[in-house]
Amino acid sequence: MIEVKHVEIGIQRWMRPVLRLIAGGTLLALAGCNAFPSDGPTASEVMHSSSGTTANPIPSRKLVFDVVNVDQRIASNVNTLGQPGFSRTFGFGGGVGTPVIGVGDKLDVTIFEAGPDGLFSTAENKATNIPVTVQPDGTGQIPYVGSVRFAGTTIDQARASIVSALKAKAVEPDVTVSLSGNASRTVSVSGDVSKPGVVPLGLAPMQLTEILAFSGGTSKAPYDSYVTLTRSGRVGKAQLQSLIDNPKDDIYVRPGDKIFVTYDPQTFTALGSTRKSAKIDFNASRLSVVEAAALAGGGDRFSSDAKGYFIFRYETEAVYRHVVGESRFRELLSQGMLADGTGRYPIVYRIDMLDPQSYLVAQSFPIRNKDVLYLSRHPASDFIKFMSLFNTSAVVAWNINRIADN
Repeated sequence: MIEVKHVEIGIQRWMRPVLRLIAGGTLLALAGCNAFPSDGPTASEVMHSSSGTTANPIPSRKLVFDVVNVDQRIASNVNTLGQPGFSRTFGFGGGVGTPVIGVGDKLDVTIFEAGPDGLFSTAENKATNIPVTVQPDGTGQIPYVGSVRFAGTTIDQARASIVSALKAKAVEPDVTVSLSGNASRTVSVSGDVSKPGVVPLGLAPMQLTEILAFSGGTSKAPYDSYVTLTRSGRVGKAQLQSLIDNPKDDIYVRPGDKIFVTYDPQTFTALGSTRKSAKIDFNASRLSVVEAAALAGGGDRFSSDAKGYFIFRYETEAVYRHVVGESRFRELLSQGMLADGTGRYPIVYRIDMLDPQSYLVAQSFPIRNKDVLYLSRHPASDFIKFMSLFNTSAVVAWNINRIADN
């Protein structure tokens, strides 16, 4: 008779060392990891990447910029200088002058005489009205006077010129000159306005907001609308809201000005260890760092570093020089710092929110359109992630050992 032995079904003894080896290998592999997914550089990494030195060797041509710790002085300088307005670009008041007659203008010239039998008078009517159109050569014809130069003269100068020419020919002549058709004194308005087109200018000076009102204005919020002015080869751009808030930037227009209105909602981008990484609308005329951080949901309590609130921006040269100082600015240029297409230079502002005073500074420091608000990760965040993964893996390893012991 053949004896049948009962075979125990379970983990064979020879497999137990293998399972323990797998468990140990899992922990060792985890312990050897020195890179975990992160939300970006730490505060120290950002600070050490300025002035042309960076931990990342790619690209080979390094971007040169400065990192500036924001205090009350810096915040005040940035706020005071702000965005360049039209008054700085084109001069205070826009350089408005006395209106002059131009080619194509239509004039009503009325000549009066004291006697009833003069060149321009009769017994019934002592005045004659003469319509004049200024010709391409800048002149117009007046009977018994001939060619009169009108282009480039004021209304009063044109009147005096005609009176002087008639003194020897008419009886105690007097003259009035008025503008009936304006072809030379116009500005063009286009873009996001209700009635784009050519706007004739009167004899009285007109400001930018008056011209925009004449064109029907824009239906968009003034803080999301921008006015671009082109004059004699120079171009300036300003937020429509700034023309309302700063009357000195609501400059007078000149004949030949080109005005273009664009709708460009103000936004900033929140990145790093904020709870919300996204492109965020201002929905307001102004936004401070504190308000921007709140819109981004604040910092992640497990990974953010309150010492590392960074604002990445391309700044105007005037602001840059005031913020870093003249010698530092020249040093950065010598190291290869370059401006972008609009003449602005890269800079990074840093605010340490562990300092209680910084909350006051951050309320006055403005976020600009297209800024990047970056909240750095805490240096210990990688360790926290490691421990989280370690705890998970340790549970797996314990379960493997438990199976091996059965």
